[in-house]
Amino acid sequence: MHQEPSERAAAPAWSAHPLHELSEDDRHLFQRFGRGPVAAVPHACVHHAFERHAATDPFALAAEHLGATITYGELDRQANRLAAHLAGLGVRPGDHVALCVRRSIPMLVGLLAVLKAGAAYVPQDAGLTPRPQLDHVIRTSRARVILTTSGFAERIPVPEGHVLVAIDTVMAEPLDRARDTVAFRPARPPRGDDGCYVLFTSGTTGRPNGVTVTHRNVCNILLTAPGDLGMRPGTRVGQILNVAFDMAAWEILGCLSHGATLVIRGKDIAETVRRVDVVIATPTVLSRLDPDQCRQVRVAAVAGEPCPRRLADRWARFCTFYNACGPTETTIVNTMQRHDPAALRLTIGRPTPNNTVYVLGPDRRPCAIGETGEMWAGGDGVSAGYLRNPELNAERYVPDPFLGGGRMMFRTRDLGRWTPDGELEHLGRTDDQVKVRGFRVELDSVSAVLESLPGCARAVTLKPDDTGLVSFVSPAHLDPEAARRAVATALPYYCVPRAVHPMAALPLTSRGKVDKVALLRLAAERRTSGEVAS
Repeated sequence: MHQEPSERAAAPAWSAHPLHELSEDDRHLFQRFGRGPVAAVPHACVHHAFERHAATDPFALAAEHLGATITYGELDRQANRLAAHLAGLGVRPGDHVALCVRRSIPMLVGLLAVLKAGAAYVPQDAGLTPRPQLDHVIRTSRARVILTTSGFAERIPVPEGHVLVAIDTVMAEPLDRARDTVAFRPARPPRGDDGCYVLFTSGTTGRPNGVTVTHRNVCNILLTAPGDLGMRPGTRVGQILNVAFDMAAWEILGCLSHGATLVIRGKDIAETVRRVDVVIATPTVLSRLDPDQCRQVRVAAVAGEPCPRRLADRWARFCTFYNACGPTETTIVNTMQRHDPAALRLTIGRPTPNNTVYVLGPDRRPCAIGETGEMWAGGDGVSAGYLRNPELNAERYVPDPFLGGGRMMFRTRDLGRWTPDGELEHLGRTDDQVKVRGFRVELDSVSAVLESLPGCARAVTLKPDDTGLVSFVSPAHLDPEAARRAVATALPYYCVPRAVHPMAALPLTSRGKVDKVALLRLAAERRTSGEVAS
């Protein structure tokens, strides 16, 4: 079987100089714990892995959605045809193409066509994203060509000089065998450092920031273990997440690069998860599913939010369960732990292959093993940075003094510490640390106590104002006073929320995370109306 060269250089030596203040034992452990295994990556570009499966088994089922199906061979042919159409519109390697779609088979055709054309796709959910945000994304990414489907064409903003293409319309055109059965090749061969996708994350200014993630970044996590999640031909992988969320790339590109079958959901997430072998989700999404009804699942992976221990234990008892962590800027996830219900603790594990994690103090000096600090990420998962935002790039991406050689590391703003056996404990975010009566409180630690209560599925703690903390828990039958007593027993008095609000289910963002903005608004409304939990 032919494989492309991996572009993997030999593992660089760690610089000893930044470690000189640590003890000899901590220097050794800092390097041993902080570096993931060195692994070869079989492809430089992720769509080449898909093309290999399309060539070797063209009749294998690539995807299904609401009764419709498509094989690997047909998906490859349709993507080649659309890629040629994009090239005819002037799309060249290094360009960006907006992908404004909903979950569907045409979504896959559009995504692969952009990659085949040598461009990076810029995904947005056409049914959920407000028009002003779509306009911001299209203009900021300078995506002159916009892909959508005919049902959403009227709601997509098309700036002057831009071109809108309906993917399903191109797919429906009569087959030209002389033209449409030839593999498309872009003007120059794509490279590992070319952009694969641009994701827009929430920004501090109220405008989302575009993050460029390269093929090298994506291949590094998806084409090595454990990030490949054991996906193989015949494996059924759920596609349940918003296309604009980086974990959707884990579902889609992970599946198609391994010859598996993507099961694209309709409105009912649970119905889809009951029929798949692999599910990737946020803890909040997974907490809404009954694991007893999902026993076909062989592998589950969660990321994006802290995972409650009880949730991990329930799923790990019948399937391989990964608790993972990593922001968009470090490419989906850069640490993973296979959880064992008998384990002493639930952690986010170790760095994934060819990646590094450093726990550093405020001055970027290495913390001793067991000491809490901020996690910085290095290695092949570190993305290419923010689009046209040099100030933010300078703040979050800095030269990596441990790998050296011009490598960069990324400031995650996640707090953590190494366990004695070399796993990372996630201790919340620097922006989730608040002051209550002059004391520092980590909001996630309060939520973790609440989630240890019998029957509690999810909990979130916020500080909406200067009057103290407020917690929201689900489901609705939980006793708020018992919840407050549990926190009072486990944590200092200043950590006890002034109110606990039980809810049937916590509100979600479009990306499947708890919607803290909505909860802050609800907390303000309840305080204004005089409603208290007692």
